[in-house]
Amino acid sequence: MIRFLDLKRITASFQPQLGEAITRVVDSGFFVRGDEVNHFEEEYASYTGTRYCIGVGNGFDALRLILRAWIVSGMMQEGDEVIVPANTYIASILPVSENRLRPVLVDPDPETFNIDAENIEKAITPRTRAIMVVHLYGRNAMTDEIRAIAEAYHLKIIEDNAQAAGCFWKLKRTGSLGDVAAHSFFPTKNLGALGDGGAVTTDDEGLADTIRTLANYGSHRKGYNALMGINSRLDELQAAVLRVKLQRLDEDNARRRSGAALYCTHVNNPHIVLPSPPMDRNGREHVWHLFVVRCKKREALQKHLANEGVETLIHYPVPPHKQAAFHEWNAVTFPVSEQIHRDVLSLPLSPVHKEAEWMQVVEAVNRFSP
Repeated sequence: MIRFLDLKRITASFQPQLGEAITRVVDSGFFVRGDEVNHFEEEYASYTGTRYCIGVGNGFDALRLILRAWIVSGMMQEGDEVIVPANTYIASILPVSENRLRPVLVDPDPETFNIDAENIEKAITPRTRAIMVVHLYGRNAMTDEIRAIAEAYHLKIIEDNAQAAGCFWKLKRTGSLGDVAAHSFFPTKNLGALGDGGAVTTDDEGLADTIRTLANYGSHRKGYNALMGINSRLDELQAAVLRVKLQRLDEDNARRRSGAALYCTHVNNPHIVLPSPPMDRNGREHVWHLFVVRCKKREALQKHLANEGVETLIHYPVPPHKQAAFHEWNAVTFPVSEQIHRDVLSLPLSPVHKEAEWMQVVEAVNRFSP
């Protein structure tokens, strides 16, 4: 069986450096808010191209702390609206609702699966305060049109960079393109920890300070609480792991691009729709967190591949507006998003897959006939 993602194999590829980093933290006797987190924040801010990085508990917390900080500062208030792509994972939307803001869903571009600038502009109302740009599957979602819309309507841009660590748009990395960005270091991500972890990156000093305070019980200095905050901190062990993995992130992303290029070149099946290629010449606008194909007979394709020894996953089977959690949206229709969720299937793609394994996947896909 070709595993979709073998985390044991990926972790082993970072040894012995990973074990040495963990031992260093254990031997230090310091596990929260120490030097490893400070160093990682500096290194990841530099890598991303921002002035500030705040390590937090996970990517979900990164988004909810961003929004909470804007509410605390008076930039937003309950009932204000945030425009979000309808086909994103529900974790992009829940932080908006949790802050008693209103998520406004819009259909994506059917070619890229990313948020559509034209649909953004149609959805703007007097209560709109921000646009959430989700770099879905590892592909840059920022465009000149989105930036122009944000400037024209005085809207903030939040990047959900959970799936696109290391990706570029023009000469800048995602995570530095908007006003602020949320990052997830869940183990399956391109930059993955050995547990939960997340970060916020921004050039806004005031926003960074507020988020750091909110994430530490609202405490700006020990024993004093300026705000009603939460406990959401990246721990020393995860920071040490991420520092090791960050050193190889560009190399690993290049390896992912090689696998994606192989799939795009060799998959030749009329029943399979391949993802559209990146717009930039060198492919840096996509880090291929996932390689997602479309097929009208998805369940049959998935069963066929399983029989051929290929593990696949569906990202994601049910769109957010059809989930029971958002029952008030269940009667609403977003046709592009719904079609995407019906058709998508993710093929194995990771930095530790060998070319022979990718070719085995190609051959199995090409043998599919519904």
